[in-house]
Amino acid sequence: MNPCFYWIDRPVSFRPGETVAAALLRAGIADLGPEGGAVRGRVFCSIGACQACVVAIAGEGPVEACLTPARSGMRLAPQPGIGLHHD
Repeated sequence: MNPCFYWIDRPVSFRPGETVAAALLRAGIADLGPEGGAVRGRVFCSIGACQACVVAIAGEGPVEACLTPARSGMRLAPQPGIGLHHD
């Protein structure tokens, strides 16, 4: 059985050494949350330069999915507050 983490409540399997973003994309999950700009809420650069793929890990806080190695049992969700505009 492949190791998995959870995107919202959906199990997502991953390969050893794979990032969270790579596993999500391979599972067909490209929407990482509300957009707050041209690229927010999806994987864009895959090198950590744009911060478009920021997600929340339960108990740890926000991380860039493209730079974060997948770990078994992680619980991930869209980063709260991304895409909200305050005037």
